[in-house]
Amino acid sequence: MDAKESAQLEKTTQTIQLVKGEFTPSEAAHVLMALIDEKINFHKIQRLQVWEGDHKSKTEQLDGRILELEKEKGIAREFINNRRALGLNVRINGILEITIAK
Repeated sequence: MDAKESAQLEKTTQTIQLVKGEFTPSEAAHVLMALIDEKINFHKIQRLQVWEGDHKSKTEQLDGRILELEKEKGIAREFINNRRALGLNVRINGILEITIAK
């Protein structure tokens, strides 16, 4: 293992600038709805996989997360629509922080 690989293994946090900039309300809605929908679909697939493995399995945690994301989607949509009505653009700063699970 070289020094570069060793340094990468020692690093415990990584950030990714996923979205950054100023957007029209339509652009912002498109970006945010696509991100949230992708995450909702991820959880729906997980739920289906759990159910396929055992039809009696509990999926309340996944169901709850899907509902949370649907609620957040509505909040984001309302926020953007309010800005659209005022003729304002929005800024999005979406940073993902990845850490090691212990």
